[in-house]
Amino acid sequence: MMIKVRVFVTYKQSVFDPQGDTIAKTVHAIGHSEVESVQVGKFFDLSLKTTPDQVATVVKDIATNLLVNFNMETYTYQVLEG
Repeated sequence: MMIKVRVFVTYKQSVFDPQGDTIAKTVHAIGHSEVESVQVGKFFDLSLKTTPDQVATVVKDIATNLLVNFNMETYTYQVLEG
């Protein structure tokens, strides 16, 4: 079975996000003071050939060993299809 998963990687709340801060300042400069903050992240779309009950284990292994620097980042994921 093919399962599509999107893994979101973002800075932890305790880590300063310089790119997000710069974007927030620029958003304010163009007149959008209603924006309180911006958090920048990245995502990875994975097509997994596995069973639904193995998705969490596979995603955790890939995130832990490759995608996430746990000193600064955290991750969540969403099953898109499958």
